[in-house]
Amino acid sequence: MASCFSYVSSRNKCYQYSFSRAGLRSSTSDLGDGTVVHCWIPQTHIDDKPTLLLLHGIGANAMWQWDRFIDRFIPRFNVYVPDLIFFGDSYTTRPDRSESFQASCVMKAMDGYGVRTMTVAGLSYGGFVAYSLAAQFKERVDRVVLICAGVALEEKDSEDGMFKVKCPEEAAAVLFPQSPSMLRRLLQLSFYKPPIWIPSCFAMDYIHVMCKDYLQERKELVEALHKGRRFSNLPKITQPTLMIWGEEDQVFPVELAHRLKRYLGENRAQLVLLKKTGHAVNEEKPKEMYKHMKSFLCTDAMIPPNQINAKRLMLANLISPDQQINK
Repeated sequence: MASCFSYVSSRNKCYQYSFSRAGLRSSTSDLGDGTVVHCWIPQTHIDDKPTLLLLHGIGANAMWQWDRFIDRFIPRFNVYVPDLIFFGDSYTTRPDRSESFQASCVMKAMDGYGVRTMTVAGLSYGGFVAYSLAAQFKERVDRVVLICAGVALEEKDSEDGMFKVKCPEEAAAVLFPQSPSMLRRLLQLSFYKPPIWIPSCFAMDYIHVMCKDYLQERKELVEALHKGRRFSNLPKITQPTLMIWGEEDQVFPVELAHRLKRYLGENRAQLVLLKKTGHAVNEEKPKEMYKHMKSFLCTDAMIPPNQINAKRLMLANLISPDQQINK
């Protein structure tokens, strides 16, 4: 496969070009403890702009998951898009696999870039890390967006039959497929309307590029999410929080969204449910996802006083909600 044309590798290069064209550059931070974090950062950080940190989920890398959105947010925010540990070019020699460790690594990287406060948005697993950032660094995270992130799950939910998979080991086998049939199963679980047909040659190309590196470590990340997890131990974050969820999510069922909203409180958390949508909200409903994120993030409360009068002009640079987010 390595000696043949790879569509997935070529698409990676296209995304790299897209990120660079949008105003980001690739940067790597050595945290000095055996941990390296790669991040797409602004070519020039503008102090008058707020910072938006976008965290990817498990699956395709950060570029694949956020490419549809970055050039819509860059006119308004300093946008940072890191690779989480064991994804992309980020890794560690340390044994910790918790989302709190992921969060601390991201924050150390942001420290290195001189970023003090930020809004955080996370897709799926990235939402677990976003929530942990908000809990650990209350004074530095001002708002949170969680997209199909089942942070309210408990270990016993698996025993109670909430999920389509029976145990963390089975979940990891699906999330990091090693065969075309398992990749097709992942797509069936992730999409409300999964692709009808995926050629085996493309499936193996995707698996070779996306699912071979750090396979054991990634499995340990999934196991760490479930093992011993109790809802009663979940810290209650205090930042305004937006949750966006597909009503037909089979990875993290919508019951988990309602559970978290009740826990955080009506005045602190908003929940948006998207009809006929599965777990892959960013792929199935990018237009609606962006519309709700924009409405939540682009408010007067987030704009420095010297920029309030310029808000209308700045928002004009963002695509309108009735336009499709397609390049």
